[in-house]
Amino acid sequence: MSCQDKLWLLIIESKRSNFSLAKAIPQALIYMLANPQPEQPVYSLVMNGEDFQFMKLIKRDKLIYDLSDKFTLYRRKNELYKVINILKKLGQVLI
Repeated sequence: MSCQDKLWLLIIESKRSNFSLAKAIPQALIYMLANPQPEQPVYSLVMNGEDFQFMKLIKRDKLIYDLSDKFTLYRRKNELYKVINILKKLGQVLI
């Protein structure tokens, strides 16, 4: 199984920068439910061009998902580097 089967990316194309990531979460969850290996956790990243949020879905007796803190480009310290580091760590764990 490749990393592609374990990490889903959902990119929201929007002309308005205030488009909420909360609107993308249900769609990302639907994609994550299509995981061909339901016993493995699935990860997702939703983004709108300025905000980034990670998701994790576990299918056991019931569905459990969790959200990370929201990362943004518009804080005093640009958080894009944190997002990249998280993606690198996920890549190491998932491969």
